[in-house]
Amino acid sequence: MTDTARGDGRRMLADRYELDPAPLARGGMGQVWVGHDTRLKREVAVKFLHFPDGVEDQEMVQRFVRESRITARLQHPGVPAVFDAGAEDGLPYLVMQRIHGVGVHDLIAEQERLSVGWSACVAAQVCSVLSAAHRASLVHRDLKPSNLILEPDGTVKVLDFGLAVALDRGDMTQITRTGHTPGTPAYMAPEQLEHGTSTSRTDLYALGCTLHEMLTGQRVFTASTSFALASKQVNETPRGVRALRPEVPEELAEVVGALLEKRPGDRPGTADEVYARLIGFAEGLEAIPGVLHPPSLSSPHRMYGAAVSRGFGPTGTAAPETGGEPETPRAASEVRSEVERTRSRAAHLTGTAQYRQAAETLREAVASAEEDFGATDPDTVRLRLDWANALFEGGSFRKAAPVYARLVEDLSAGDGDQSLVFRCRLQNATCRALTGEAGPALEILSALLDDEVAAYGADDHRPLELRRQIGVLQLTAGLRAEGAATLRGLRADLVRLHGADHPTVARVEDLLREA
Repeated sequence: MTDTARGDGRRMLADRYELDPAPLARGGMGQVWVGHDTRLKREVAVKFLHFPDGVEDQEMVQRFVRESRITARLQHPGVPAVFDAGAEDGLPYLVMQRIHGVGVHDLIAEQERLSVGWSACVAAQVCSVLSAAHRASLVHRDLKPSNLILEPDGTVKVLDFGLAVALDRGDMTQITRTGHTPGTPAYMAPEQLEHGTSTSRTDLYALGCTLHEMLTGQRVFTASTSFALASKQVNETPRGVRALRPEVPEELAEVVGALLEKRPGDRPGTADEVYARLIGFAEGLEAIPGVLHPPSLSSPHRMYGAAVSRGFGPTGTAAPETGGEPETPRAASEVRSEVERTRSRAAHLTGTAQYRQAAETLREAVASAEEDFGATDPDTVRLRLDWANALFEGGSFRKAAPVYARLVEDLSAGDGDQSLVFRCRLQNATCRALTGEAGPALEILSALLDDEVAAYGADDHRPLELRRQIGVLQLTAGLRAEGAATLRGLRADLVRLHGADHPTVARVEDLLREA
């Protein structure tokens, strides 16, 4: 028990954090407490994760710890910093930067709606945060006005990244266990409500809901029950913002409409793209009395941002240093021994969730091994695969994809292990799917399926499982008819092979019911 009570109602957590007598906020997934770090003498916010059913779930605890380490790497001025993590009585917690300001939901309630300039400014800042998060393969999953804080200097903080979960590695985009999908229905994308799946474009849909509400003062959809609300999100076309507020510029209204497209593939591709379309409207920002500091009061954050925007320009590439005495070549056996030691060090780092360090260690080793032995030498290939896997396990899907792709290219050109080539092709497709590139991922998987059928036969468990994954990805990408057709064909073959009562048939039937 790391928690001790005090006579004044405060309690001490981990012999370090003194918590207020009552929580600052409560939600379905946890509670937030204001605290004081007695060692570093600073105010903190402590967020406890609560189990949805009230029963301790060790798997959920382990996943939270793993993902909190990934989340802590998300360093951005628009995200509260993560200082510490731990568990109390089996409940994980995060110690984070304490934020002061007003929630955008409260601001909308007070102002009825925000000006065009401030709506675009808030949304553009959120895009900056999402850009950093999505590059780290993190999705927020619960973006909404109450998770956005406008600070007195005009900067925006995006809350609840401490509870965001990195895109799952096991089944492409399935990020929650059956029966529990985090989020708030009024801001959830159709694919999130229908299939419990999220990609970077799911966050963009939530941003569209939020921007619509800032501009109009009204939610995109309302209903008396969560079920009815979810049905509207999936099936109904929202009213355009100009129908509710005609003075909104047509170009800005088009951005909102694009963000609210039902099919993920019809939305903008990246947060960077949305930012570029929004930033021009973030001008003529008026003072908000009682919320923002007066313009005469300087802001270090604005000063820093203004300086960066003016001073940042194209940078040159430093020429490599030359000269010095050439190194004495080492014996091949010594180099190969060093390769194995490097793989062991990297395995230890990945085993302790230090993925970035493992990936960097392996990247350097791969460069050396390719120079010494060539790209397709067995030791080099093992290093390259370890490197790709470390990036993948650490959530760096955009960096992992080209490593897998190059392995496929090099191994296919020679007499490489066919099963390894197939595995790398699948991993490359998975990386593409996890970064929202459903189209390219499906192209890779379709070609892989043809080759697996040719190699193993159509009734082998490997192409059958690949067909299931293709069907899931089609559903997630909004290709409902195609996904349903894929899964119906798979079900028929599974019944033929194993009978209607086989567990694999039931698994596919569950997916078809959701389709």
